[in-house]
Amino acid sequence: MPIIELKILEGRDQEVKDELIARVTQTVSETLRVSPESVRVLLYDIPLTHWGIAGKTVEKIRS
Repeated sequence: MPIIELKILEGRDQEVKDELIARVTQTVSETLRVSPESVRVLLYDIPLTHWGIAGKTVEKIRS
């Protein structure tokens, strides 16, 4: 059972996240030749204040 973990910055619509999960599931299923039902996708929606780049949070970089 493949388990795929994705970490993205918060702020995307649920529709976009649903599409991401569907496409990742399809790609993994086809590539590994497993059923889509066996693929697990864990999506972590990370707050801008919890993601750092070059010593600053993304929130500070974007402001």
